[in-house]
Amino acid sequence: QVQLVGSGGGLVQAGGSLRLSCSASGRISSINTMGWSRQAPGKQRELVARITSGGNTDYADSVKGRFTISGDNAKNTVYLQMDSLKPEDTAVYYCHANVNTPWGNGDYRGQGTQVTVSS
Repeated sequence: QVQLVGSGGGLVQAGGSLRLSCSASGRISSINTMGWSRQAPGKQRELVARITSGGNTDYADSVKGRFTISGDNAKNTVYLQMDSLKPEDTAVYYCHANVNTPWGNGDYRGQGTQVTVSS
């Protein structure tokens, strides 16, 4: 099995910064993509940012220019640097990964970390 463990959430004032990290462990042959999605109360989950093993990145329009995703392939770890945070960024942030294991390919998700931005 594959486990994703995220950390780095918390409470911050608007305009502040937070850095999330997420590490994947388990029977991993290779990782294709890692990323973050978020879900605010009463809203649908949305993709925030994603990075491929080759370093290609995608961002939601709402976070472009403010968030930066990066990865460390050797550590199976992905980071999300969040700057200029806004109250509307408040949500539970979930790490996810598309992983190749000895048994095939699968999508995995961590348990989520709360990010709260106060105005």
